[in-house]
Amino acid sequence: MVKNKGNIGVTTENIFPIIKKFLYSEHEIFLRELLSNAVDACQKLKTIGIAGEYEGDTKNFKIEVILDKDKKTITISDNGIGMSKEEVDKYINQIAFSSAGDFLDKYKNSENAIIGHFGLGFYSSFMVSEKVEIITKSYKKDEKAVKWACKGDPNYTITDAEKESTGTDVILYIDKESEEFLEKERIEQMLNKFCKFLPVPIVFGKKTEWKDGKEVETKEDNIINNILPAWKQKPADLKDEDYKSFYRELYPMNFDEPLFNIHLNVDYPFNLTGILYFPKIKSNLDMHKNKIQLYCNQVFVTDSVEDIVPEFLTILHGVIDSPDIPLNVSRSYLQSDSNVRKISSHITKKVADRLNEIFKEDRKEFEKKWDDLKLFIGYGMISDEKFYEKAEKFALFKNTDNQYFTFDEYKEKIKENQTDNNKQLIYLYANNTEEQYSYIKAAKDKSYDVLILDGQLDLHFINTLEQKFKDSRFVRVDSDIVDNLIRKDDKIESVLNDKEQENIRMVFQGIVPEGKEYSVITDSMSENDMPVLVVKEEFMRRMKDMSAMSGGTNFYKDMPDDYRIIINTNHPIIVDLSSKVENKTASKRENFDEEIQKLDSEKSKLEKKLKDLKEDEKPKADTDKLETVNKKLSEVKDKKTEVFKQLGKKQKIVSQLYDLALLSNNQLKGESLSNFVNRSIELLKK
Repeated sequence: MVKNKGNIGVTTENIFPIIKKFLYSEHEIFLRELLSNAVDACQKLKTIGIAGEYEGDTKNFKIEVILDKDKKTITISDNGIGMSKEEVDKYINQIAFSSAGDFLDKYKNSENAIIGHFGLGFYSSFMVSEKVEIITKSYKKDEKAVKWACKGDPNYTITDAEKESTGTDVILYIDKESEEFLEKERIEQMLNKFCKFLPVPIVFGKKTEWKDGKEVETKEDNIINNILPAWKQKPADLKDEDYKSFYRELYPMNFDEPLFNIHLNVDYPFNLTGILYFPKIKSNLDMHKNKIQLYCNQVFVTDSVEDIVPEFLTILHGVIDSPDIPLNVSRSYLQSDSNVRKISSHITKKVADRLNEIFKEDRKEFEKKWDDLKLFIGYGMISDEKFYEKAEKFALFKNTDNQYFTFDEYKEKIKENQTDNNKQLIYLYANNTEEQYSYIKAAKDKSYDVLILDGQLDLHFINTLEQKFKDSRFVRVDSDIVDNLIRKDDKIESVLNDKEQENIRMVFQGIVPEGKEYSVITDSMSENDMPVLVVKEEFMRRMKDMSAMSGGTNFYKDMPDDYRIIINTNHPIIVDLSSKVENKTASKRENFDEEIQKLDSEKSKLEKKLKDLKEDEKPKADTDKLETVNKKLSEVKDKKTEVFKQLGKKQKIVSQLYDLALLSNNQLKGESLSNFVNRSIELLKK
């Protein structure tokens, strides 16, 4: 027996590629690397056979993964090209070399040539092994089988070996720290993760069946992979059911069928194949990320593809396979690589084109799926300018009547009636049709149309659209009285005069909760509108809602809520209430008004006297007197306000009107709701 000893050729120049490519943080990657090598060995032999340089079997390739728990070994056995002693020395002992380069030089014009990684990932086996053996026999005639052995240091041995068939066996003697890999279930899990679609059959044991109440092995090989997955086939050869079946194969625990798919097939200026699926998207984006699987020549690489596809596309499902995406390199390299940028741009274009195609082919079907697609399309339009430019043709608005419109169609629908006196087009929207029902009805009574924008990203989407749409604003339907949502030139006259309006405001201030930012205002609305409304100003509400979505602490989130209580000065109940207030406060009001008028007159005289004087020229007696008058005036006004506030607290109708406004805005809860119910019963008894 011929036995050679030596040191593996590791030098300063060639150790760094190994560190860069193969010192993986996940030790389980060793199985992927060894099986990839075995696949390359089989495909190389097939290529050589097609070239007429090998007359043996080039069709029935297979790779076996053999687990022997007793011997603590894992064997990867292929019937591929094999290696001679010289090749073992070159490709195994000299780490700096790879057979891929020599192989491509010789067969670069063959359409079946493989860009192989033979030998490149072999040393990952030492991450889990205390010793590794290779028993290999070259396809070349008269070449003897050889055995290579190494214990994970630069020393190795090469001896003659006995092996009848062409191919290579790699035997790993698993070290104590890695004995988890001696469990059948662990190997099955790794094979399912990394090797499910390798292009050569992978055999792991025998198939089993239930017989006489127990599981027994059959004689049939247990092939764990699909060697011709759907993405490697021609789209013309596949039916809808084939795509759905492949989706179930990718995601066996996902019981929802995808909405539709996109089949990618590009060979210039880069190589890219794959199938992307549109899932039924729920509200939580993060739950749906990391569902696109990246492959390189059918070898699984990762399901974290954020640096390869645009962020908004990561919520799609499916497979991307490309030998042109650099692997095992830094994120910054991926972000700057020109091929990656081209691939990312192409995928975005294909997705947009496919959506537009579906929209044009069957708009009704597209509308049925819109609620599931809206989150994805909105996300894309917010985050990707190029996608927005394409998507604005098929993106839809949905209104409260469940009608769908493109952006242009909806603009045409509302522009005549919903343009305000500043020539701005107002898009009214609701985010909860039940809670905002009364506001929606009021808008519809004015022949306005109201959109439904109730999605998780719709607040951000609104901001994007306001930047894109010329002379347009989005206003939530409950952010003001209906006449103020879209201001027109015409203004309804108020039944109550200015003094009466001031007095009724003070009455309602008596029931405003302390510690909350409520302002009480009056407005002249139709007598058919609500007597009292509670609204939240659009800008502040939107900013606070967006802040709440983003989490953390920021300027808007920490600001107090700003509500307005709007009193309809034309509603019969308010007019009647005002009349009663005027009667009940007549004597006190007249006294206050007389005193206020007297103080105002005195204040005006003093201010006129001091108006044109410089600060140092003003007589101290006059400035002191003005200060006293202002203080007295403030005190009298406060006393007058307090009289009206106390009256408001005693008037059940005031609290009832306020609570009705809160109830219509879904803000009446707990004890306040209970008090409202009891008060309603009392008022009904009268």
